[in-house]
Amino acid sequence: MTTPDTSAPQQPRNPLHGITLEAMVVALSDYFGWQELGQRIPVRCFQSDPSVASSLKFLRKTPWAREKVEGLYLFMLREQRRSAR
Repeated sequence: MTTPDTSAPQQPRNPLHGITLEAMVVALSDYFGWQELGQRIPVRCFQSDPSVASSLKFLRKTPWAREKVEGLYLFMLREQRRSAR
């Protein structure tokens, strides 16, 4: 008798699978810069004395802001793919 696989399901088509929130914030701040990031997602952690640590603390507590970060991250990936062509 085999035991059921309890590991997370594979998500090969999900571009966010395996990407940490920290990796998203770092990539976005590198790509857009904190100033533009604060304009695109107007939250204090991106606008006033921004840092990865303060952003992570806020985003982990605030689902709507995390969704915006994930959406902007997906947009950034599309833009990077377009510019690589």
